[in-house]
Order: sequence, then C-alpha cells, then structure tokens
Amino acid sequence: MPRKQTTKKYKLKTHKATSKRFRVTGTGVVMRTKGGKSHLRRRTPKRVKLLLSEMIPVKGRGIIQRVHRLAPYLKKAG
Repeated sequence: MPRKQTTKKYKLKTHKATSKRFRVTGTGVVMRTKGGKSHLRRRTPKRVKLLLSEMIPVKGRGIIQRVHRLAPYLKKAG
C-alpha cells in the first residue's frame, strides 16, 4: 500500500534576542524596551532610571516588519 503524500509546512525559528526585547500589546502594537539599563547609572537621576523601565511603542514601519519576520510567533503580552 503506497504512502499518502502530504504537503508539510515548516516551522520558523524565532530570533531569541528579538523575542526578549519586544512585546506585542493586545491591539497589536509592537513595544520595545529602552537601552542603557545595565551599568554606569550611578550618577543618573532617579527619575531617569525610573523612566528606563517603561516600554515605548515602535514607530518605524520597517522595524516593525523586521520584528515580525525575526519573531513570527511573537504573542500578545499576558
């Protein structure tokens, strides 16, 4: 008995650095984290350090397309 032919779709690998840096909101907006949080922050004001923890929306359309290509299975936050 011959085997049944199936057309198989392949899984895409997620770029792990991209998936750690970006999130997608419930409305589909790509949000990014801010840089400069690792070291040399001793003299920065507390307000600036507090603002570094916020996530801000990505504005460039090309960057958004690149994020979706690098992390195709990036799910909504939550």
